[in-house]
Amino acid sequence: GAAMVARALWALLAALRAGWCLLPQSGYLHPDEFFQAPEVMAGDILNLHVYYPWEFLSNSPCRTVVFPLMTSGVTYWVIKSLQRLDICSSCINSYTLLVSPRLFFTIFSFILDYSVYRLAPFWGADPWKALVLLAGSYVTLVFYTRTFTNTLEGLLFALLMVLVSSRKASGCSAEPRSSSLLGVITTAGFFNRPTFLAFALMPLLYWAGLIVDSQKSIKTLINDFLKFILCACFTAFVFITADTFYFTSVSLDNLYTNKSSLIDVIVQLHDKMVVTPFNFLSYNLNPHNLALHGSHPRVTHFTVNGVMLFGILHILAIGAGFKMLKKYVHQLMLVRWCCRGQPGLLVHSEGSPTLLLFYFVPLAFLSLFSHQEPRFLIPLILPLVLFSASPNRAVKWKLLIVLFNLLGALLFGCLHQGGLIPCLFHLEQLIHSPASSSHPQHYTLLFAHTYMPPRSLLNIKKTDVHVEVIDMAGAGEETLCQTVEQRASNFTCSNCHIFIIIPGTLRATITKCGVSFKNETLIFPHLSMEDPPQIPVLSSGNWRSQLGLYILELNR
Repeated sequence: GAAMVARALWALLAALRAGWCLLPQSGYLHPDEFFQAPEVMAGDILNLHVYYPWEFLSNSPCRTVVFPLMTSGVTYWVIKSLQRLDICSSCINSYTLLVSPRLFFTIFSFILDYSVYRLAPFWGADPWKALVLLAGSYVTLVFYTRTFTNTLEGLLFALLMVLVSSRKASGCSAEPRSSSLLGVITTAGFFNRPTFLAFALMPLLYWAGLIVDSQKSIKTLINDFLKFILCACFTAFVFITADTFYFTSVSLDNLYTNKSSLIDVIVQLHDKMVVTPFNFLSYNLNPHNLALHGSHPRVTHFTVNGVMLFGILHILAIGAGFKMLKKYVHQLMLVRWCCRGQPGLLVHSEGSPTLLLFYFVPLAFLSLFSHQEPRFLIPLILPLVLFSASPNRAVKWKLLIVLFNLLGALLFGCLHQGGLIPCLFHLEQLIHSPASSSHPQHYTLLFAHTYMPPRSLLNIKKTDVHVEVIDMAGAGEETLCQTVEQRASNFTCSNCHIFIIIPGTLRATITKCGVSFKNETLIFPHLSMEDPPQIPVLSSGNWRSQLGLYILELNR
């Protein structure tokens, strides 16, 4: 009976994951969910006016183009083809531009569910309990349905764990026969995010331990490791070649026109070779560069981000980790003093100790860097739910787990910067309205104190010059007012429209700028953690304005 309830609950949560993606979710987690794939591909494939982040500029390429092409690129190519074939006359709009890449990621997020179902028996966890913990986590519902490189990192980490965890029919561990796949996935993960090596370390050590303990011949052992290395090198070659073609002037058309020989092609590729992970590492290993993105105490992942993402499960894992550490230190002391027995924690052991290593080793490595964001830890949900789904663990915390994930889903899936995406939907409809099409209009869109707006959702072609987007980020009151007053003073043409988009917490500030507005639209809800609403104002009855995003049209 309990198993049937768990299956029904997982099915319901899986449907919620897909349905909420299609709705769509209005929360905006971080600019990287747009500017590390969809925004770039919308410019390259759909020829839309977009903002290219510095990581994708040819003078400083730090991100591989392979995964953006395979994810957002494929979805945009599909909707572009459907529109060209007249199967869907208006396939390209703000909704499809947002939802199609997210749907792609949502479908692939079920790799996590498959991995949990496969891994649970191996690690002594209840499969359906683990699946419910996974599917009910707001991390799965929100983060794993977004176009983050961290999402791909989590899926590749899950595949690594599946490959290294296998059993014989007798129930004992079987040495994995997947050296080639391990090499491919490890290298692909490294090119996606070099931090993947922190996640891959424990699975690879576990795999190496199984290979060594399998009592194979030296020749067979060398063969396994050679397969891993050769496949890793081949995968790296594919990524480097693709990135070199994308980021440099080397193109197949030019090579064909110039009738270059194969040797000439190889020389050109070698001279302009792009190895994005090395560029990524050289940038991020510089403390000054990391400080530009925000510096945090080294314990932020342990004390703040882990709790923010996983709640009580993270706290219980820390408690269990300390208990096991105390136990093994005690055993080690007995070995030293009494010269008998051996410490029980081995890399190739099964069960909770090893699962905790799969969780805490990547956490420790990521904590070495001063820039620490919660999303960096989302791949760790897999070992954590397997550990938490072990018998008699986390059962008495059910209500707290449910409330925590409801709050997290509401905060990050709906409220956090939640007005910006609906605002772009509204502006896209306004810009492409029949009235605007029949009488050309010029639009100036000034965003202040919001996350960076993805220009692609406005669905403007690169050749169109009638829309200007100004992102003032977190500009001060004086700078903001100067810009608004300057735009107002230059407001001369009759078919010009200037819109100012600000959070409700700045509505009183913009009034001081000495300009008037003929229209204002309030989009609710919108919570800006950079400009949070004041509690006294919230309780005064003006809470809807404080938790909203304003679209203000400047008066002539």
